[in-house]
Amino acid sequence: MDITAVVLWLLVIALLLIAARMSIRIVRQYEQGVLFRLGRVIGVRMPGLRFIIPVIDRLQLVSLRIVTMPIQSQGIITQDNVSVDISAVAYYRVIDAVKSVVAIENVAAAINQIAQTTLRKVVGRHSLDQTLSETEHINSDIREILDALTLEWGVEVTLVELKDIQLPESMKRAMARQAEAEREKRAKIIAAEGESIAATALGEASDTMMAHPLALQLRNLQSLVEIAVDKNSTVVFPAPLMSTIGELSAFLARENQAAQAAAQAAAPAATAPPAIQAAPSKVA
Repeated sequence: MDITAVVLWLLVIALLLIAARMSIRIVRQYEQGVLFRLGRVIGVRMPGLRFIIPVIDRLQLVSLRIVTMPIQSQGIITQDNVSVDISAVAYYRVIDAVKSVVAIENVAAAINQIAQTTLRKVVGRHSLDQTLSETEHINSDIREILDALTLEWGVEVTLVELKDIQLPESMKRAMARQAEAEREKRAKIIAAEGESIAATALGEASDTMMAHPLALQLRNLQSLVEIAVDKNSTVVFPAPLMSTIGELSAFLARENQAAQAAAQAAAPAATAPPAIQAAPSKVA
């Protein structure tokens, strides 16, 4: 065999290897292959070892995994004319490989742009308080709008979450003052309710003491016992002034009546003649 034949055989083998290499494709488990033949879509190739016709066929692989797409911070003016910077994150996945290749050129870039505009539109319809307190509702609205737009591209948006909300410093200070005033209001309301309950309880206690006068004295003695625990202090215990004066007046009146009765009883005994006189003695 001459050298020319050997070279030809080597060229043929090399071409066969190149053709085999170009005709063999591996579709991984999380992918689907869209097969184009002469520019037309022939079908979808599932995961596994696949063969194509070199030069004539082209197999484009499409990932079906969920993609995490950050939405960069957007300067948004809310419904009550407050400027905020909001960033978010979206999760999407391809559900139709053919549409994701044929219907749109770049799925990721398209979803990123439409997500930014949708975020501005949805947040702009809410006030600042609603944006801060109703994030779940806003997330749901953004996801529904994106789903309606991206289904034509063979893409499903599974989740949208607001990630960060940046407020102006003046607004932060105003919100801090508002929160402080709200806490002070609640504290005053609670204190007033406590005073009302205490006044009601004191009224009931005073009614009980009026019905049982001895209860006030027992309460005074109990207070003295509680105060007497500290032996190093001087205790000034105020007595009920009016009741003390009344009791003292009644005591003095009783004493005066007793003295007058004793004086009246002693006066007749002093003026009367002696009831027994000595008999004259008889001397023999």
